[in-house]
Amino acid sequence: MPINHPAKVAVIGTGYVGLGTAGLLAHIGHHVTGIDIDQNKIDMLRAGEVPIHEPGLDDLLASQDGRLTWTTDYSAVKDADVIFICVGTPPGLDGTPDLQYVVSAAASIAGYLNGNAKVIVNKSTVPIGTGDYVQRLLEDHTREFDPSRHFVVSNPEFLREGTALGDSLYPDRIVLGGQPEALDIMTQLYAPLIDQTFAPPKGAPRPEWFTHPAVIKTSLQSAEMIKYAANAFLALKISFANEISGLCERVGADIEEVAAGIGMDQRIGQRFLQAGLGWGGSCFGKDTQGLISAGREHQYDMPILQAAIDINYRQRRVIIDKLLRHLKTVKGKRVTVLGMAFKPNTDDLRDAPTHDLISQLNRLGASVTAHDPIAMKRAAREWTHLNYTPAGSVEEAFDRADAVILATEWDDYVHMDWNPLLASMRRPLVIDARNVIRSPINALVEQVGRDAPRGERRRAGAERA
Repeated sequence: MPINHPAKVAVIGTGYVGLGTAGLLAHIGHHVTGIDIDQNKIDMLRAGEVPIHEPGLDDLLASQDGRLTWTTDYSAVKDADVIFICVGTPPGLDGTPDLQYVVSAAASIAGYLNGNAKVIVNKSTVPIGTGDYVQRLLEDHTREFDPSRHFVVSNPEFLREGTALGDSLYPDRIVLGGQPEALDIMTQLYAPLIDQTFAPPKGAPRPEWFTHPAVIKTSLQSAEMIKYAANAFLALKISFANEISGLCERVGADIEEVAAGIGMDQRIGQRFLQAGLGWGGSCFGKDTQGLISAGREHQYDMPILQAAIDINYRQRRVIIDKLLRHLKTVKGKRVTVLGMAFKPNTDDLRDAPTHDLISQLNRLGASVTAHDPIAMKRAAREWTHLNYTPAGSVEEAFDRADAVILATEWDDYVHMDWNPLLASMRRPLVIDARNVIRSPINALVEQVGRDAPRGERRRAGAERA
């Protein structure tokens, strides 16, 4: 079943996934309408402002003149060939993903379906079976839904915040789940991406080694499971490294040397073996918990995944324990936390480890100062329940501090000249919760997975995972 080129596409949701999807599809030549019920977001986008921080995304969106428009009006889906649902699925109290925004989007789409062939794509991370559920919702909300002409597809995203632009344009795989007719339409839609016939944008050159992505066509359920299983496995790998790091400290081994050694095994690989403060963000915890919830729904226990979650959150306490080992008590002490976003190159604070660090320090009576190169404005809105002093500069963050915790491995911190800053501290104690400080500095530096504060150390001859 052929579709027009360029196709008309509607993207519902203007968060991290929706904006990236809209920008990508416009860049490869399609006419895209981004839809969101938040008038403030739409006003910002129309004015050329991007409501999230993602390197290169603002330039990509700005370069799509005539191919990208923004609206709050769902009637824009009437003429679309393909409709993407890119709304949030936050975890409920029991860890089960909340589908209220998916349900709302499906109900809103239903009123504008017509006889034209349409593919409705679940781009949001959703529980297994949601594709069938969306189809039933569409059938229930309109007589216009014709299962021989309207199709639901699962097309999960595998983007990393901070590198989402490159991940979108040069993906390692494109996963498509649904009926064969619908997958043919999606293959046509993605043809410039699959064949890499588009011109790379200025901010994201095509890697020399990249040829084209693999295309994996599956059932709806398998596509949904692939997304959950991939994130759960990566979360498990990080938690495994953190569990091993705890034993390394006790037996005198060095976790980075251990990780380099086991990562050389091609069956294991070096990536995601970085021990430290643990993972955060909107994906790993939510998706791992979502997979556990799916198992629970079918009376199937998943203890390995539960252990990965437990180890991850235990790791945040490990950092506080390291601090207490040196200060004995933090009551009345000034503790600085460097980095608030859950990872570098984003302003996303969802499940950020720094949130838990500040919360624990608050309970222990510490006076907390926090700094982040990008996320401080967002934290001022979202972390009003925490007690901390935002630092206007790195210099201010170090001033008279009893200890500094490096919580997010921003390049600004990793490559700065530490020694002049350390001189303004009450005591030169640094807890490197990301194991990224390489050069000797004039401070006692505690890292993760080592039995003693860092000095000059023999390095394993392998690139850090």
